[in-house]
Amino acid sequence: MITKLDTALAAIDDANSADPNQDGGQPASKLYGQRMSEELDRLFPEASDSLKLAARGQHIERWILPRGTYPQGKAGYHAWRRDLAKHHASRVGAIMAQAGYTEDEIDAAARMLRKEGIKRHADVQALEDVICFVFLKWYFAPFAAKHPDDKVQDIVQKTARKMSEAARARVLREFDLPESLAAAFKS
Repeated sequence: MITKLDTALAAIDDANSADPNQDGGQPASKLYGQRMSEELDRLFPEASDSLKLAARGQHIERWILPRGTYPQGKAGYHAWRRDLAKHHASRVGAIMAQAGYTEDEIDAAARMLRKEGIKRHADVQALEDVICFVFLKWYFAPFAAKHPDDKVQDIVQKTARKMSEAARARVLREFDLPESLAAAFKS
């Protein structure tokens, strides 16, 4: 039997299949969403459907709002990120509504995707922890190879600050980081 979760996940994957950006021969956003789901299942096996759909839809149609269409600098970057979050929340919400989810479930996913209540709301923080684990597991090494050490250190520190205490401790157990980078996760 196909559940509403199956229907919504398939719709997110279908939307992300149109990503013109490729990663390992696959649409980048679709692959990212699948990695998010895998990591969520590993870290939070009892996650709600809203959290599962927020994780899978974290980058839904991200290519629609290219970073280059926003001004350079911090203000432009933050405007781009805010607009992306609103788009992701809207698209995932529409998919959830079509699959038969309640307004409360849709609102919960939207709140997570907009990162409202990070460090205060368990599901929002869980999504952020998953995002950070996916970054560290699949995207950190390529990022680090292209950037100077000070930029890598800065990104690692920002990543660690976003994570819960439990997630930071888990990073130290699961990743073999040099001491200079591991220090960001100790606290």
